[in-house]
Amino acid sequence: MSNPFGVPGISVQEFEQKRKDKEAFILLDVREPNELYYAHLGAGVTAVPLSDLARRQLAALPPEIRDNQAADIIVMCHHGNRSAQVTAWLRNNGWNSAINLDGGIDAYAIEVNPDVGRY
Repeated sequence: MSNPFGVPGISVQEFEQKRKDKEAFILLDVREPNELYYAHLGAGVTAVPLSDLARRQLAALPPEIRDNQAADIIVMCHHGNRSAQVTAWLRNNGWNSAINLDGGIDAYAIEVNPDVGRY
């Protein structure tokens, strides 16, 4: 746990191993649409901006998350702070397997894949 909300987290190295092992999980990206232009991980990412979650709450979640509280969810943002906030919110609302991508996409770009853009 390396985030301001004290929620369970996963390192970018552990996350990359899950991707390589093709483990089943939902990657929830809570960055704003303009941020997705600068850095992204490609297909398979569910993007729901934090601003939508703040405004629409549970209604903002896509059905694969909203209708499945048992889903394994990894929440990511730029540096891991907003995603930690969303992870705490999800866990408080019954998604007990939600975890934060500690360090966010920026740490991923630095530590795992320098081809991912930084901003």
